[in-house]
Amino acid sequence: MKEVVRDLELAGVQNVTLNEPLSRHTTWKVGGPADIFISPRNKAELERTMAVVRKHGLPWRVIGRGSNLLVRDGGIRGAVIKLGAGFDDLKVEGTRVIVGGGYSVIRLTSMVAKHGLTGLEFAGGIPGNVGGAVYMNAGAHGSEISRVLESAEVLLETGEWITLTNEQLEFQYRTSSLQTKYRGIVTEAVFQLQYGDRKEIASILARNKDRRRKTQPLQYPCAGSVFRNPPGDHAGRLIEASGLKGYRVGDAEVSTLHANFIINRGQATAKDVLTLIHHIIRTVEEKFGTTLEPEVQVVGEG
Repeated sequence: MKEVVRDLELAGVQNVTLNEPLSRHTTWKVGGPADIFISPRNKAELERTMAVVRKHGLPWRVIGRGSNLLVRDGGIRGAVIKLGAGFDDLKVEGTRVIVGGGYSVIRLTSMVAKHGLTGLEFAGGIPGNVGGAVYMNAGAHGSEISRVLESAEVLLETGEWITLTNEQLEFQYRTSSLQTKYRGIVTEAVFQLQYGDRKEIASILARNKDRRRKTQPLQYPCAGSVFRNPPGDHAGRLIEASGLKGYRVGDAEVSTLHANFIINRGQATAKDVLTLIHHIIRTVEEKFGTTLEPEVQVVGEG
């Protein structure tokens, strides 16, 4: 790994850390270390970073704000990349919004609301960044990113820059072609919104925020919804009906407020969370014959 660090230094990539605990970068506050953690400050640095990664044949992955992600306790071998400050730009051109992949989704919803633009109110509580939201086709309150996204700029792992249209992203429920066809990093997204009434937009955002505060355990480290909703039903309803609210493994607990959330009561490990996830899947399957599928991505070594 010393040679990788040396090559990154020669390439002018500055924000590089060895054995970085990923518990510092996940919303669950669990996860072992990354062999090498890199936070490129801009597109040029990202390009040079990927060139070094390719040269050394390093496995790699990008993380956003660490939501929707469970890193096992053994950590991640290879490189973990997190977009730095240079990916945090926002430009509004009429109803068209161009935003960096590292931009906070929550901040984005607030900023476009100030411009009187409607279409992203559903995303006011999504804790990730724009790149992750595009990758996952994040959604809430009956809507999702695919409905307002025009295109996304992506740096492929080959070093090629491409722009994918909404159609090319092949959005489906919590998935996109970025998970199957185009392995790369979303550096910028373009949204097509509409003019709306500022007061009405602010009212919807406030209503959604109040609903989340009342129905989600936001005071604890968690990763949002753990399971995808099965067709025609809700994962939270099935888990609650299985009597699992409050069920606990170590410091990982099924939230008593929202059964599709697992909270970290302080000292939970990834193993605790995974054991709880498997227990939930088994219990719901035995009771209802439905196999729940995790929405969170589980990565790293056990």
